[in-house]
Amino acid sequence: MAEHDYTVIEISGDYAYLKQTDTENAEPFQVALALLPPDIDIGTKLHGFMGAFEIV
Repeated sequence: MAEHDYTVIEISGDYAYLKQTDTENAEPFQVALALLPPDIDIGTKLHGFMGAFEIV
């Protein structure tokens, strides 16, 4: 799994929807909030690698 940068674009229930920001035409995808750092909100920028995410 490659490293990518993401932005949280929506939070719905137990899931956040992320949009990859380091490539064009990426489709948003959902990730369980339990897998993301605490205190994220819409607009939070994340860096992800091998299923682990950190706030940038």
